Amino acid sequence: MATDYDTPRKTDDDVNEDSIEELKARRNEKSTSAVDVDEFDQAESLELPGADLSNEELSVRVLPRQADEFTCMSCFLVHHRSQLATEKNGNPICRDCAA
Repeated sequence: MATDYDTPRKTDDDVNEDSIEELKARRNEKSTSAVDVDEFDQAESLELPGADLSNEELSVRVLPRQADEFTCMSCFLVHHRSQLATEKNGNPICRDCAA
């Protein structure tokens, strides 16, 4: 249950003054405010724009590794030489993997 820390806090005197009937009424109000929602039904009705990609073909131009780039032997991504952190057993390691 979420707590609102901005609301004024009750002192011990205020807590003792609450009657049992008031406390029961508050408990019933809180329990009736909950709404049961089936998340699966909501997800089924959700339609993403442009989601039908069944007839699409992706074409990506792949460039070979350039002279100023290296492949990290930890994450296997191609990085610029400025991202070279260290070499482990002769294998280059990028800054992200070395951290």
